[in-house]
Amino acid sequence: MKEVFDVSVILPIKSALSVGFIDYFEKSIESLKTQKLSINELIIVHTPETALVEFINNFDYGTLNVKKLEWTEEPNYSSQINYGVKNSASEWVSFFEFDDEYSAIWFNNVDKYVKSYPEVDAFLPIVVDINDKGVFAGFTNEATFAANFSNEIGVLDNDTLLQYQNFQTSGMVIKKSKFIDYGNLKSSVKLTYGWEFFLRMTHNSVRIMTIPRIGYKHMNLREGSIFWNFKNGEDRMTEDEVKFWVDSAKKEYFFTNERAIKYEPQEI
Repeated sequence: MKEVFDVSVILPIKSALSVGFIDYFEKSIESLKTQKLSINELIIVHTPETALVEFINNFDYGTLNVKKLEWTEEPNYSSQINYGVKNSASEWVSFFEFDDEYSAIWFNNVDKYVKSYPEVDAFLPIVVDINDKGVFAGFTNEATFAANFSNEIGVLDNDTLLQYQNFQTSGMVIKKSKFIDYGNLKSSVKLTYGWEFFLRMTHNSVRIMTIPRIGYKHMNLREGSIFWNFKNGEDRMTEDEVKFWVDSAKKEYFFTNERAIKYEPQEI
């Protein structure tokens, strides 16, 4: 029997009708089944959509310990993640997306780093970004190892974040207590919610380290995804709106509480 790393993987899902959902979901769950070190639990936070409920209830998760939580409010990635974390039973939590995959060595590597760096509160994977055709698009989170980039090699700090925004929460492993104590993800922050979250965590002295091994495969700009919608879909943003959310992240990260934020189109 494999050893278990004390982590809850939070997987928010909006709909089973998304393009390619079944194939993506099967691959994502397989990446959890094949972990060198098992996870404590998988928490699926799902909407009450009939097709989705039927699918996840009949899916074969193997030996994974699966907890299914129904989200009855308006679908929202940040709120669904927060709800999953609130109901988790582990010291650590990690954020997952149904079209992504963990490297089989990821949680085993995190476990080793946790033991070697007990002062660190969160660990980021080197993320391989691919497009919806499976073609390599780039790396994310690797920049902390660039010379003269961060104040401490491999560690994400507030000064670095204020100069460079390209870091992902997907696949990260963070202490549940730190995540909750410093305000969770803010559902009021659109587009730049991940950047605002990192700014807020580092502002509150949460130590975030990047593990220098590929730990996560992320599908970038899949049709129907959050950022695809911001760029191409119903929630498409103008240049002014993009600037508004960047500026909002810089203002909001000082506050741990959720505050109402609304973009108002500028009159020309």
